[in-house]
Amino acid sequence: MDQTTALPIVVAGATGDLGQRLVRALVKRGAHVLALVRPGTEQARLTALRSSGVTVTPVSLDDAQGLRGAIAGSGCVVSTLNGLEEVIIEQQGRLLQAAVAAGVPKFIPSDYSLDYTRTRPGENRNLDLRRRFATRLDTADIAVTSILNGGFLELLEGDAPIVLPGRRVLHFGDAQQPLDFTAKDDVAAFTADAALDHNTPRFLRIAGNSVSPAQIANILTALTGQHYRTLRPGNIGTLSALIYMVRALTPASDKPFPAWQGMQYLRDMMSGRGKLLSLDNDRYGQREWASVRDTLARTHVQGIKQ
Repeated sequence: MDQTTALPIVVAGATGDLGQRLVRALVKRGAHVLALVRPGTEQARLTALRSSGVTVTPVSLDDAQGLRGAIAGSGCVVSTLNGLEEVIIEQQGRLLQAAVAAGVPKFIPSDYSLDYTRTRPGENRNLDLRRRFATRLDTADIAVTSILNGGFLELLEGDAPIVLPGRRVLHFGDAQQPLDFTAKDDVAAFTADAALDHNTPRFLRIAGNSVSPAQIANILTALTGQHYRTLRPGNIGTLSALIYMVRALTPASDKPFPAWQGMQYLRDMMSGRGKLLSLDNDRYGQREWASVRDTLARTHVQGIKQ
């Protein structure tokens, strides 16, 4: 084990969904994990972390000195913070500053998204925030690696309106356009490997699955024995018009994923602009990725034996 991997790995956002998965993946790999949590976090949320041997450190992201002291001596700081500008730009920015000031060699930001380097500025609020933060990352005196994974596979469990009632699979534009999906546990496992890797590039791109709406329909047809068809309400321009209307009619919200934001993600997936073109899936050896087929069988098919 080299010097970097022997040092503790810091996880910010360790009590969140992806953060918890990342901590488990790091512990499985024998890493010493230091979990940053907000002061006053409910003890029940910390029990699982402590029981797995993780060092839990309550510290406010507004406390520059305390934050710098908490992460000093670590080999990598990994952010799984989730939110809007206050979180992705401001709080994560303070975490980055602390990592630089403490001499931490590497930082992994909370990207975990489509390939925002290829999408259009101004058309996806959450990707725009990551693009803005990337300009800060690229001038910081620290090695940076972003993990890009397409959409989370869990979107097919119902969070995204892709599989519709009436045995229809929704798409805008081309039904043959491949869509990238990676399960959260697979993202966490790959990120853990990257955090323990002392020589990573600026971007690592992974996709556990790349399937088109037409292929999703075919998979469901094979699983159920019933014919699924694609449904095309219009082209990408139609989807853009729908996004504009939904956003105009939606009250202001501080939630990261209102309905129109999810629609913006679908537009970037279905237009192909957020597609991951060069994958690093095998960087840490062959692995079995959670599949679209198994997810659809578990979620949309009753009584299917997997």
